[in-house]
Amino acid sequence: MHHSRLCALLIDCRTPDVDEAARFWAEALGRAMDPGHPGSRGNYRMLATPPDEPLVQIQRVEHESRVHIDIETDDIPAEVARLEALGAVVVDRLERWVVMQAPTGQRFCVVRVQRPGFPRNATRWD
Repeated sequence: MHHSRLCALLIDCRTPDVDEAARFWAEALGRAMDPGHPGSRGNYRMLATPPDEPLVQIQRVEHESRVHIDIETDDIPAEVARLEALGAVVVDRLERWVVMQAPTGQRFCVVRVQRPGFPRNATRWD
């Protein structure tokens, strides 16, 4: 048995200036930048998000700009196996998360628990 839920919306930006990209998205979404968040480091900038909503993170990338989601779980291998059974494939296994691709072509990540209150609003999978 494990749990999973929508964790975050990541805005991947192919840009030399992640702060400029974060300022744009903060204004566009009506959110403040959150430089004190532990997720605001290196190529990542967090926007302020209420605790009951998915995180919004701006990420500097080398690939094309796009938007992807993260699914947070208390058991990454079990969640990856569940999603593979639905037709998703593993693209890359990294130290703390797994990049997957849906049968419809979209990439997404399976990550460890990121937000407080887990497993509230998560689905329990037996």
